[in-house]
Amino acid sequence: MKKLASTLLITAIAGSMLAACGSKSNDNQNQGADSGNGVTTIEFWAAPNPTQQAYWADLAKAYEKVNDKVKINVSAIKESPTSEASIQSAIAGKSAPTISENINRGFAAQLANSKALLPLESMPGFEDIIKGRNMTNTIEPWKFSDGHQYVLPIYSNPMLFGWRIDILKQAGVNEVPKTYSEMLDATKKLKAKFPDKYVWAKPDLADPTAWKRWFDFFMLYNAASGGNHFVEGSKFVGDDKAGTEVLTFVDNLRKEKGILSQTVTDPFETGVGVFTDIGPWTFNMWKEKFPKLKINETFALSMPIVPDGTDPATSKTFADTKGLVIFAQASKAQQTAAVDFIKWVYSDPKNDVKWLEQTKLPPARDDLTTNESFKTVLDANPELKPYAENVPNAVPPMDNAKYNDLQTLIGQEAFNKVVRGEIAPAEGWANMKKAIEAALQ
Repeated sequence: MKKLASTLLITAIAGSMLAACGSKSNDNQNQGADSGNGVTTIEFWAAPNPTQQAYWADLAKAYEKVNDKVKINVSAIKESPTSEASIQSAIAGKSAPTISENINRGFAAQLANSKALLPLESMPGFEDIIKGRNMTNTIEPWKFSDGHQYVLPIYSNPMLFGWRIDILKQAGVNEVPKTYSEMLDATKKLKAKFPDKYVWAKPDLADPTAWKRWFDFFMLYNAASGGNHFVEGSKFVGDDKAGTEVLTFVDNLRKEKGILSQTVTDPFETGVGVFTDIGPWTFNMWKEKFPKLKINETFALSMPIVPDGTDPATSKTFADTKGLVIFAQASKAQQTAAVDFIKWVYSDPKNDVKWLEQTKLPPARDDLTTNESFKTVLDANPELKPYAENVPNAVPPMDNAKYNDLQTLIGQEAFNKVVRGEIAPAEGWANMKKAIEAALQ
């Protein structure tokens, strides 16, 4: 994610090339498709992660054993300079793969604008994938503003907040806060007992870098707004009331001296702060570096807090999630083979079980906690259960090609300034809204 911002220059350079090649969809016949022996060859670009590449390579071999008319070449997306730039370059050079994973919704919007992606719902068998994988609810927020589904989410991390319950109990806070007022009350108790500790200790809070808003502002905003999309296509649809409530809460937390935005090494793990965003990839590192952090003993996980008067059970959160796409450049035979391969993969839950075991990334399904296939993995990894439970409650990134610029404005005009006490919440929201609407023109 830290590399996303570096793709902006590449995007600007490649934009006109993408538009030109988008109109030549299905002309690409140079990937070994429809060879003389009746075998259709497709190229699958896996995330530049050895675990994910191995996963897809194994499934490709297994699929070829049941369908000898399809050959699948699995390789990792090149990261030089970034995976996004490599994909854009391949499209411009008419050498795009048939399938690529590792695609977030914002980047997909850039590609869809250039007609580089196949609308998945247009392919026979796509609905069978959704039903067979039991992901009807999870995929719904992925629908783009033009009504199409360009991305099939592979995994969905509903970002949760962690709480140092061991420290909170010492301060007289025995329940994890669920509302703004409860968290502000906990802040007062914490500061009274431990003046040198903070609730939210994280330097990213004052950093305008676009992707950082996914892990602070959007977590709180999704909870306050019931999952409002913020931006739909080229229109700002943000919930003014919810947005102002979020900024007001952050401002109140600052006033109670509950925020530390200076650089501190491992503030949550060392107890300088007692609250932070946590993804499921964190726990393997903790087992090695911070073995004393044990779920429901020293820390707890929760969905984002909500404004007073809102039912905490309705809380939504940000989905750190990526999926796969099929490129419009691929031949009809390749596109058909790609859909059949995906359908085969997700027709058997054991393939998602294997994914969860190997990557610790929750598959984008509605039934992770009710399907017996996943019970063994979740029982062995209890810290993953809250993530599994909340996959349907997580909202993916906005579907706008300018998402980097727009999210930078959230920080520059509102969130960062409120954290530093430089602007009133209502004024910050108004300034941000005006800047975003101008950028969307």
